Parts: sequence; C-alpha cells; structure tokens
Amino acid sequence: MSEFLPFTRPSIDEESIAAVAAVFRSGQLASGTKVLAFEAALAAYVGGGRSVRALTSATEGLEIALAVAGVGEGDEVIVPAMSFAASANVVARLRTTPVFVDVELATRNLDVALIERALSARTRAIMPVHFSGLAVDMDALQEIAARRRLRIVEDAAHAIGTRHRGRAIGSFGDLAVFSFHPNKNMTTIEGGAIASADPKAIELIERHRFHGIRRNADGEIDVVLPGAKSNLSDIAAQVGIDQLKRLDGFNARRRALAALYFDALAGFDALLLPARGDDGHSWHMFTVLIDFDAQGTTRPAFQKAMAGRGIGIGVHYPSIPGLSYYRDQGYRSEDYPNAHRIGRETVTLPLFPAMLDKDVARVCAALRAELR
Repeated sequence: MSEFLPFTRPSIDEESIAAVAAVFRSGQLASGTKVLAFEAALAAYVGGGRSVRALTSATEGLEIALAVAGVGEGDEVIVPAMSFAASANVVARLRTTPVFVDVELATRNLDVALIERALSARTRAIMPVHFSGLAVDMDALQEIAARRRLRIVEDAAHAIGTRHRGRAIGSFGDLAVFSFHPNKNMTTIEGGAIASADPKAIELIERHRFHGIRRNADGEIDVVLPGAKSNLSDIAAQVGIDQLKRLDGFNARRRALAALYFDALAGFDALLLPARGDDGHSWHMFTVLIDFDAQGTTRPAFQKAMAGRGIGIGVHYPSIPGLSYYRDQGYRSEDYPNAHRIGRETVTLPLFPAMLDKDVARVCAALRAELR
C-alpha cells in the first residue's frame, strides 16, 4: 500500500530547523528581534503601506481586531454562516451578536447580495472570510460598509498571498487578520497577524496583545486597558521568516495542484467542485461537495473508506448555526440553505506543496472508485 497521504502537511526544511536551533542557542526565546524582523517582512510582503503585528493565533487576532474597531456589548457583526467556528466565537466572546448571512454555494464566500437585509441599527462591522484563499468581492463589500458607516474586519486566515483584482489581501481596506497555523499556506507553528494602515489601530493592537501595557520614555509601565497575552515568540517568528520567503512558491504549487484536480475531476458528477477563481486564488484547501444520501453512504463511512486507501479526508466546515452553542442561542442551520448543504456535504481533499502530480491522480482514482 502507498504511503498515507494526509489532507495537509506543513513544509519545513532543514534550513528552517537549523535557524530555529540558532534561536534556541541565543537564549532570546520570547518576543524580540525575530518578531520585529518577521513583522517587517510581513508588512513588506503585504504592501500598501501597512503595518503588521504578530500574535499567537488568528483567533486572538480577530477578537482584538473587533475590539480595536470599536465593537462591543450590544452590537451586531455580520458573519458568514459557513466557516470555522472561531469566526463567530470571537464575536460572542465580546458579548456581541453574530448575525449570520448565507454563503455562495460555489465560492463558499459570504453572499454580499444578502448583506443589506441583515443590517440593523446595531450593526457595527462586517467580518468576511476569504474561504480557502478565494477573495470575497471586496469592492462591493466596501461600498456597503462606506455607505452604512461600518467597519470591515477581514478574516484572512486562509488568504496569505491571495490577491483581489491585482491587490494583495491585507494591502487595502480596514483590518485584515492572517493565520499561520500548521495547516495554513505558511506557518509559525501556531500564530497569526493583523495588518492595518491606521497607526492608532496598531498601537491599540500592541496594547491588547500584551497586558494593556504602555511604556514611557524611561521604560516605566502603565496599563491603559485590560489586555490579553498574545505576543508571538522569537522561535515562532523565525519559522515564519523562513516560511514567508517560500510562500509564493508554496502558493504557485497549490494552484498547479488545484488545476490538476479540476482536469481530473471534470465531468464527474458525483461531486460538486468549488469555484475555480483566478490567479489570485491561493488555494488553502480544495473542498468538494458530495450528496452522501444519494451515494447510499455517510461522510464518516466515506472518510473511513478513503483512509483505507491511504488517503486522508478533512471536513471544512460545518454550518456554524447548526453547532450546539448557536442552536442553543436560537439559530437554525436550515435558515441558511447553502451553508446548511455545505456543512452536510463538504469534504476536503489533500492539498499541500509537497504533493506530487501522481498524488492528485491517486486521490481522483480513489474518488471514482468509492463514488457512484
């Protein structure tokens, strides 16, 4: 049997391992010069005159970005009904109400045409997710936000390296939050970052990520808000420095693998392929929909069968309103038909830069063997 093929795997080379070992030997392990270097490199990569601040996770980044945007108790935030639960959890943690809007079936992105009817006098922000690295229609979203005086916090967890009409995600707009979890297009093991062009927002982010501390010219500290502790380590930052150098190559390989999937699965109507997008799509994941009832099976049984063929299959993601916490708050997944269907039928196929062309062929052959 062939080696097991996971649905994702980070690409860490020996040069990066050696660089991390050097940081260990330096004795400077917490936030230091490597974090500063990583933030500068990210800002240069994103462009648009942005500053970037690194954090321990994108989840922390989203919560901080919302707080910096002035979102608070009693407000409402527009959130896509299909995403990772963190997209709504960070809203709920601020004692703010997530207002779910359905997604488009093919792109899995927030359906911008449905946003207006979801707005109210309490709406303070819109938080789109660039699902799988395919950019949301930001021009249309920004028009709504400007007209209604709303903030936009981009959940760009999937979208480092994504471009929208030639512009890098994070290089324009309000606040953008990236993720560097091990399954993302680049990693810092765990980590995230916020990009913004607003110096006041950057200062607030710094306060929120480290205990609310502000230092004066003599180094004495004051606490100006009840901040968290979300600062990145130099160890993680060194991994990120090396990963960022390779990111464009990683994303180019992801695009090539996605193209192979589209070619190999063309005309195979047992599944629904995702929207293809353009060259700006960074292809964090390749997700397809399968009508398991029509196939006479279940998703767990399908995953088990594919695992038996040495292929790992992920699930990205359930419909958020169908999760227990949100059901208990009165939300119904059925009210968001596309998200409901995606949550029921989605599976994630293997996609990572180290994959070979023959790995895609192997996955597609197994799909055709398992599905009618």
